[in-house]
Order: sequence, then C-alpha cells, then structure tokens
Amino acid sequence: MQIASASASEPATAMKDDNGTPGWDAISQALCAAHPHQVPRHFGTALPWTLGGNDPLDGVSVYWSEQGRPHWHYVSYGLSELFEKESDDAEVSGFGFELTFRLAAAAGSSGADSPPTWPMSLLQNLARYVFQSGNVLEAGHHLDANGPIAADHATALRHLAFIQDPQLPVRDTPNGRLQFLQAVGLTDDEHAAILAGSTGGVLEALEPSMPLWITDLARACALSDPGVAARVAAAARAQRAATGLLLVETLEWQDSADSGAVTLVLGAGQVERLRELLEVRLGTGLPLEIVGAQKRWMFEPGEQDRVTGDHLQRICVLSPGARERLRQALQPVAGMARISDALSIDIRRSCLRDSEGKPLRFIG
Repeated sequence: MQIASASASEPATAMKDDNGTPGWDAISQALCAAHPHQVPRHFGTALPWTLGGNDPLDGVSVYWSEQGRPHWHYVSYGLSELFEKESDDAEVSGFGFELTFRLAAAAGSSGADSPPTWPMSLLQNLARYVFQSGNVLEAGHHLDANGPIAADHATALRHLAFIQDPQLPVRDTPNGRLQFLQAVGLTDDEHAAILAGSTGGVLEALEPSMPLWITDLARACALSDPGVAARVAAAARAQRAATGLLLVETLEWQDSADSGAVTLVLGAGQVERLRELLEVRLGTGLPLEIVGAQKRWMFEPGEQDRVTGDHLQRICVLSPGARERLRQALQPVAGMARISDALSIDIRRSCLRDSEGKPLRFIG
C-alpha cells in the first residue's frame, strides 16, 4: 500500500467535492466520541480503488489509547459511502461497515511515537477481499490468514475473528446505517475453539484476559491458562456449534446433463476446515453454508441424498453414508471423488496467500 500523510481530521483536499463528506464526517464524529481531545494520524491512499488504484480504502486513521492497555486503534475509511450517496439501498451506507483493529503498543511507547504501519496493509487486504468477492464481513465471521497476520513478524497469531468494536456502536449516517467491525488476531488453537463453538462465545471467554480484544503479536495462546480454557470450553458447550458459515475463495459447481448429478468444485486449501465444520455441524443436526465470491452452497443432514437450487445457490442434503464418504474425500489433494448418485467432489489446486495477499505456497 502506498501511504501518504494527510490531515488528521478530514480527507485530503483532493478528495473533497462540492457535495461535502457526510459519510467521512460520521466516522470522524464517532471516533471523536471514543477518543476525545485527540488529533489522530490519518494515512491516505495515494491512488484509491475508485481512481484505478489497488487499495480499496481511501485511508486509515490511527488513535492512541490507554484504555484496557496502551494500544493503537486503527479505523478504516472506504467500506462505507464517504461522500455522496451512490448505492440504491438507502438503509445501508456502502457495505454497511468500516474495519477497526487494536494493536498492543510496545513497552515504553507513547502517543508521541509513530504507529506501526503493517495493520494498514492488513485492513487494505481485508477490504480488497470484500470489494473483489462482494462478501460482506459480519460480527461472528472468522478467517484463516494462511500465515502470521503480520508479514515479517514472528507471531503465533494466524487467524482473524470479527466482532462489533466495543467502543464504537452502530450509527445512522446521512448515507445509511454504519457499524464498526473489529478484527482480532487469534492462534491456531483459539481458532479451533471457534470451529467447535462460536466466534462470539470464544471472544467473550477471552475478553477478561484480552481487554477490548487488543491484539498482541507477542502473546502465547490464551488457552494455556486453565481458567481461560475452562471458560472457552463452557462457551463451546453453550453455543452447540453455532459456526454455520464458511467463506471460501473457490466455489463452483457443474451439472451433468446425463445423470442429473452435480459436481461441487472446491479449492484444496479450504477442504480441511470444511471437513472439521461438517463434522461439527451436520453431526449435531445443523446445516453448514459455504459462501464464495458469487455463489452459496448449503449442506444439510437428511436421509435421502439430493441437490436442489439454481445457478447461484444450491442446497445439498446428505445421508449419513454420504456424509462419511464426503469426510473421507475432503483431503488437501487435487482429484475427483463420487459421493452419491446426486453429488461428486472436484478438489482443485489452491494458492495460499499471506495477510498482504502475496502467494505463500500451493496446496494440492
């Protein structure tokens, strides 16, 4: 991301227009309430997405905070409608949210220091996923970063979960409703606990030891504390596997004109998480929805195998025997497998990317 310093309280002059900045002003007003009497650092994008650049966000503001523990509070500008109203939905501003991130400050740091810039790249990459896929992030969603959430940093945090920012409530703006969605860094075991329970349940259990869900790159897995582990286990039991949605990059299907069967196409890099969630969800009688860039696929437990729906959304009912064959077929290796008379699986090679979108390795 190309970063250029701009005014802390308003967008760069070149970005203003005759219609004002009602959406931008609404974000700034919310932050003034959370961080009174503070002038933030604002980092504007040199060439935003709307002008042909690679960065979807118009900029990121960074605040210093002593609340919870000393930390930097990053807030995006650009997933909502910052200037005049353009979308047809009068109730929602743009995608309906802006992203936030809280990074624990290094020992001895103060608000006079310069904030680390890597979280800005992280927020840009998350925004890029939303712009390119059309998938709107919501509280309760979680993502595998396929590596450390901070490129070139040694950290055990390799996943992100999303929750309503605890200091920024939902607002009504001239351009529609706006919420602030905070990204929280998690370890492998903490993410596994979410798969077995729910995002909200796990984050609530972690909050006493992670005030305001501030991300600390240096921390170890919180589940190493028996008290935290007990709270997370209790939350998982209470939620009964509430994680019912999985976001994926590769999701296609092909219909056979001869047999009427459907071939589901998935990426090798996502099948292990899918296998874990299927066991948790369908094993307890609950459905699992997979969401791609343009299509949705719903797995449901049942007695008779069948696939129904149209070119954008399908519902696949799996009998116990088909569920077991699917579980065995969901391996990170490219290839085809027949699950039932109604369904086959085509697993294709995947490219895993880091938190900045750079290729890491291929799977399958």
